[in-house]
Amino acid sequence: MFEHEIVTAVRSADLIREAAAYRTARAAREAHRASSPNHEPRRPVRAFRSRFTRSACSAPRTA
Repeated sequence: MFEHEIVTAVRSADLIREAAAYRTARAAREAHRASSPNHEPRRPVRAFRSRFTRSACSAPRTA
């Protein structure tokens, strides 16, 4: 019974340590991504294209 409690406590401590390491690594990745100008959130190009083509097609023509 005592051995089981020790094993359970050790496993629990390992899981807590592993979770903390995972959260730290994830936070570091997010911080790196936020600080890097090349990895800004990308917007869908299609939305801008459709907006441009709608305005270009409906614009009065001058010639």
